[in-house]
Order: sequence, then C-alpha cells, then structure tokens
Amino acid sequence: MAYLGGEEPRPEGCFLCIPDTDDAGPQHVVERAELTVTLLNRFPYNSGHVMVVPRRHAPDLLDLTEQEGAALMTATQRAMRALTHAFAPAGYNVGLNQGEAAGASAAHVHLHVVPRWGGDTNFMPVLAETKVLPEHLDATAEKLRRAYSTL
Repeated sequence: MAYLGGEEPRPEGCFLCIPDTDDAGPQHVVERAELTVTLLNRFPYNSGHVMVVPRRHAPDLLDLTEQEGAALMTATQRAMRALTHAFAPAGYNVGLNQGEAAGASAAHVHLHVVPRWGGDTNFMPVLAETKVLPEHLDATAEKLRRAYSTL
C-alpha cells in the first residue's frame, strides 16, 4: 500500500532489470538462472504469482534470441513445477502482455505465471477492486525458494 500510495519511492529505470547479486532484495527473487530471473509479482492476482524475466533488457518478445526465448520457456516450466510443489494449485494462467495497448506495465518482456484454484475468485475483486492474499510476499518467496531447491 505504501508503494501504491506514493509513500514508497518508485525505482529509477527498469524495475525488471535485476542486479546480479545473491540478495533476493525487495524484488522477492525466487530463482536466478543463466539467462532468466524469476520473481514474485509485487501486486499479485493470486498467491504465488511470479514473473519470469530475461536477464537482458528486451522490450519485445521478438527482440530475444532463440536461446533467450527457450530459456524463458524453460524457466516458466520450472516456476510451474516449484509452484506445484509449494502450493498444489489446480491450474495456471501463463501470459505475456506486450505493449501499452495490451496492458504491459513495463517495457521489458516477461511472462506471468499465476497459480489458480477452484473458487479462487470471490466478490472482493469484482466489487471492491481488491484482492485478498492469505500470506505475506516474504513467506511466499521463502516457500518457493525451498521448492526450487528440490527441483
């Protein structure tokens, strides 16, 4: 809420260009691979909502090399395996919004992986335009890091 209300400073530059450090930082990084980074979405649709991001800044899916595109899909599969292990969802939404007209919030290509459960939509998003999440992002990130360590 501090971020949404403007009380927390917004990062300069691309928030999806994640520095190469061991620190998970405020981005809640759950996996670092050679060509990708997977992190929790700070404004998730559901618990466990992650974004799979190429390490190299690329505004468009067509800007990725074949190797980067393949790595993006491999990292998406790993995210689904880790989420399945940690949360046992009944399904997934996997999506890409490219360009402002398509709803993209960043000019850095990334895939959203959203775990879904039967009945996970209730009146809150419809009437109150808000989502109720059962756990803090720190706890979700820790569960996913443990799940990744078992893959």
